[in-house]
Formats: sequence, structure tokens, C-alpha cells
Amino acid sequence: MQKIVVYDTTLRDGAQQEGISFSLADKLKLVRRLDRFGVDFIEGGWPGSNPKDAEFFAAARGIDLDHAVLTAFGSTCRANVAAEYDTNLRMLLEAETPA
Repeated sequence: MQKIVVYDTTLRDGAQQEGISFSLADKLKLVRRLDRFGVDFIEGGWPGSNPKDAEFFAAARGIDLDHAVLTAFGSTCRANVAAEYDTNLRMLLEAETPA
């Protein structure tokens, strides 16, 4: 039997609905609950897109997850921008997520 791997994007895609604005506490609580539910990967959002996401990734480093792996969303290649000068790529690396 094949295992189904769940990649949850609630913290990014779910937050794009009009009227939805997760607080830092909401995001951390959701991460813990999704981990308890057995979700394999939790996308935390786009580091550097706004101060709240940057704060989330800093706080999330201190969470011990039993099952889930925290990931970051973002672009990894911009035309005519070398990797060492790419702000988006730097923010992904600075998020320090395991995946």
C-alpha cells in the first residue's frame, strides 16, 4: 500500500482569503495541531514577504514537531539576478526550515 504524503498550505494559501489574518499565536497553534494530525509537511508562508511571516519563522525554530516538517515558500530564481544577490533566496535560507 502506498502512503499519501500531505503538504499543507493553510498558513499561506489559507491566509489569502478575504477577512483572514492569522496572528503569530494562531500560526504557531495551527502548526502544532497540524503536526498532531499527522500532516507530513507544513508550509509556513513566504519568509520576508511581511514582518508577521518573518516573525513566524523566527518563532517556529523553537517548536519541536513530532511528525511534520516545516517548509518555506518562495521563488528561487529571478532573471538577471545572481543567487548571492537574490533577496528572495536569502530570505528562504534565513528561514532555516528543514525542508
